[in-house]
Amino acid sequence: MTKAWAEEILDWNYEPPYDFYNDNNKEESMKELLEAPYFAVLNDSGNLAGFYCIGYAAQVPLGYLFGAYQEDCVDIGLGMKPELTGKGNGGSFIRFVLEQVKGSKSIRLTVADFNERAITLYERAGFKKTYMFAGEEMSFFVMEKRSL
Repeated sequence: MTKAWAEEILDWNYEPPYDFYNDNNKEESMKELLEAPYFAVLNDSGNLAGFYCIGYAAQVPLGYLFGAYQEDCVDIGLGMKPELTGKGNGGSFIRFVLEQVKGSKSIRLTVADFNERAITLYERAGFKKTYMFAGEEMSFFVMEKRSL
């Protein structure tokens, strides 16, 4: 992740209901993008198409209160440039990310329960819902893809 790519990501604006993913704390988020394990995903032309993160950065802090992250898994988080979403790009995007993090551990991700588009994509990629937790404003599914 570079500062330029992080700045571009922080300027992304998703349409409702996906505006939940718009960033409202740019200073703190810039620090996280540059210091946590975040990786830019570039298209064949070298343009930013999305990002992914691994480990703690991919977990929703609220999930700790519910014991959502007790199993030993590789956590991933991902985001695609708003202009590329909803156009059939998700399959190749998730396959690329999974190829980057493959290993002997199961892979886990957390997704907002309203994001049916992403949930369908993750299920097609082999993820299964394993847990759900809720805060005051949002509920989340934890999904896992077991290692072979």
